[in-house]
Amino acid sequence: MTARAMIQISRLERWGPLYARIALGAAFLSAVAGRFGLWQRTPSMKHFADFIQYTAQVNSFLPASVIPSLAWTATVAETTLGILLIVGLWPRWVSLASAILLAMFGTAMAISFGVKSPLDYSVFSASGAAVLLALRPSWQACEKASTH
Repeated sequence: MTARAMIQISRLERWGPLYARIALGAAFLSAVAGRFGLWQRTPSMKHFADFIQYTAQVNSFLPASVIPSLAWTATVAETTLGILLIVGLWPRWVSLASAILLAMFGTAMAISFGVKSPLDYSVFSASGAAVLLALRPSWQACEKASTH
């Protein structure tokens, strides 16, 4: 491998995880902004009421009584994970939590709407990217151990 190719790979290894963290974090925060009407520039709780209805559709297999709590829990989780991903705090655990949250969302979508829905919205792809981010520190430790 040429020195130039090794430099390019080194740059990808350094910037790729940052890009993935920011992309995942921004996606979480964008979804939250949408549920409060911030993207439409019409902030109101009416938008969150619509999100509660969507939460009921995605989780059609759950009792209606848990849906509002689930909508708020998802919102808090996505806000927290989005901020932590972008800031870069506790990357392994935040990435793992993101992967689990996305896998649960994708599974609920698949149960309620069919498998095409989470595939079309790349929910499982995003979950997979989060898993890779969570595993990255382990890879780095293995690489360091093998070079010594």
